[in-house]
Amino acid sequence: MASATPAGEDRRILDRIGDMVAAEKDLREQVAEGRAEGDDVRERLAALEVELDRCWDLLRQRRAREEFDEDPGQARARPASEVEDYLS
Repeated sequence: MASATPAGEDRRILDRIGDMVAAEKDLREQVAEGRAEGDDVRERLAALEVELDRCWDLLRQRRAREEFDEDPGQARARPASEVEDYLS
């Protein structure tokens, strides 16, 4: 099986980000409307936020590698503990 092209892999990551953003938005609307609440909802939102951060980080890594004529396929998703410790 052939590996995805750099642009194809970026598109896959962006599609995943879009799906997660839509899920987060839907969940937040449910909370705002009183249709969802509790620890499980907070945990799902927190998990979505962390996974979004990891995907954005991976995409930034890939784009930086491409910019400097390095192989974007060598970028790897970093652990949540590492990504979440970055300073804004």
